[in-house]
Amino acid sequence: QVQLSEFGGGLAQAGESLRLSCAPARNTFKFDTMAWYRQVPGTPRQLVARINISGDGSTTYADSVKGRFTISGDYAESTVILQMDKLKPEDTAVYYCHGIGLISHRDYWGQGTQVTVSS
Repeated sequence: QVQLSEFGGGLAQAGESLRLSCAPARNTFKFDTMAWYRQVPGTPRQLVARINISGDGSTTYADSVKGRFTISGDYAESTVILQMDKLKPEDTAVYYCHGIGLISHRDYWGQGTQVTVSS
């Protein structure tokens, strides 16, 4: 079982920036796509951004973060980064890293990291 680990997160004020990064315990494990999801207690986990890390690097963003968040990834290192700019209080959530195995096509999740934005 491959465990993804998230780094970054924490506290920020509205308008500030935070950077999340994610990597597996073994960088020899390759992913097809990697993504960031977020979840507020009592609500479903929602996609924030996704990158086709094994292919053309195409990206998808939730409408609520377009123009403010940027996802990037490194296929060789199996890492994904979420740069979050112009943060808003409504960005407050637990952020989860997600990957789909290149060979297995299985889902892999991180433990989550808290992001809190104050107004």
